[in-house]
Amino acid sequence: MSWNIKYDLSWFAVLLLDLSGKLIYYIDIKTKGVTVLSIKAPKGTKDVIPEQVYKWQYIENVIREICKNFGYKEIRTPVFEHTELFQRGMGDTTDVVQKEMYTFEDKGGRSITLRPEGTASVVRSYLENNLYAAPQPSKMYYIISCYRYERPQAGRLREFHQFGVEAFGAEKPSMDAEIIALAMTLLKRLGIKGLELHINSIGCPKCRKEYNAKFIEYLKEHINDMCTTCKERYEKNPLRILDCKNDGCREIAKGAPLILNYLCEDCKNHFELLKSYLSNMNIEYGIDPYIVRGLDYYTRTVFEIISNDIGAQSTVCGGGRYDGLIQELGGPPTPGIGFGLGLERLLLTMENQGIHIPEAEPMTLFIASIGEKADMRAQSLVWQLRENSISADKDHMGKSLKAQMKYADKLGVQYTMVLGDDEIESGRANLKNMKTGEVIEVELDKLCEFFNKTEE
Repeated sequence: MSWNIKYDLSWFAVLLLDLSGKLIYYIDIKTKGVTVLSIKAPKGTKDVIPEQVYKWQYIENVIREICKNFGYKEIRTPVFEHTELFQRGMGDTTDVVQKEMYTFEDKGGRSITLRPEGTASVVRSYLENNLYAAPQPSKMYYIISCYRYERPQAGRLREFHQFGVEAFGAEKPSMDAEIIALAMTLLKRLGIKGLELHINSIGCPKCRKEYNAKFIEYLKEHINDMCTTCKERYEKNPLRILDCKNDGCREIAKGAPLILNYLCEDCKNHFELLKSYLSNMNIEYGIDPYIVRGLDYYTRTVFEIISNDIGAQSTVCGGGRYDGLIQELGGPPTPGIGFGLGLERLLLTMENQGIHIPEAEPMTLFIASIGEKADMRAQSLVWQLRENSISADKDHMGKSLKAQMKYADKLGVQYTMVLGDDEIESGRANLKNMKTGEVIEVELDKLCEFFNKTEE
């Protein structure tokens, strides 16, 4: 690689840049030697810079509006938890727990893990804060960052962002249908097309016991053809073999008995009612008997919403019911259901479908000043405008008038104003509408009044 090298003797440092001007390394020259510090973001992480953040804010605002309409309230949990929470909640045979968690020992000798998903933390909070004592069902949502050590790919990072909802206390399949409807409503509101809803039931512990026996019997003849991971699953959690992405294991799974044929009466009725509720809301669905989801806590309903616009990772949203999870984590028997949706995948899907995300409203006014007296008045005017909830800015760099106007143009402001000694003396100045070119003379003391009338 070729380098551009720049020296800054005031910092006693050397900056190494690539040929495009991108800063790669900062070398700090000290009396005891040279320290080379990498300033690149860690692999699998990504900055959201100011020019892109409006897309995230738009989606988050739509999420909050829809959740409010469905009666879901926001919950915020810590970014790290005791490792045992995820081991017990997600299952120690899952890929996430075995291979992907960021786990470390803190200074007190405690095993701590950065959250790899949101459900376990919300259940912990539900129990610790006695939320079960409030009127049920408890309906919550979250927008969080999560962490998994895996190979970065399209729509999947090591630090990713997740929108999720959880509903506790309601066993009826109408709650399953509501959760699915919330997800579908969001995706449609964002303009995403070509979505497919796939549903399945993986039963309860009662009917799954009978199915596991039949499934294991079938797998005995194929165990030598399975991948190493599935051979381990065969001993600990055979149902997870249906979730394997290995081509050979997927072929084996196609010939396996279907769990839908082994549902007990309660689980069968639950699934039939779910289908009726979905049809009642005109939500189209397909039944996929191979959906089991990747975590051990799921029971009965599981579902995925599929898009073909993000390559191999086609699941935009997935979730299901977990009626035994709260009890597993020390609480009373309590039904629960929820889903998780990756925001990076969502944005990628929208991008691939050419969906326009509206940008934030541009700044209202930029005041360009000539001279110190005008600079002080500009500062005062900008302050007054901001106090009245009108966005405004001024020069802070000592630029020439031409440079100030060029900067205002790059900001995309709605109006500009040039302020000099003549304008201060007369108490009046010209506002230029940057979109139409129209020029309007206004009194400096009535700027706020002018913009408030304009917004009306």
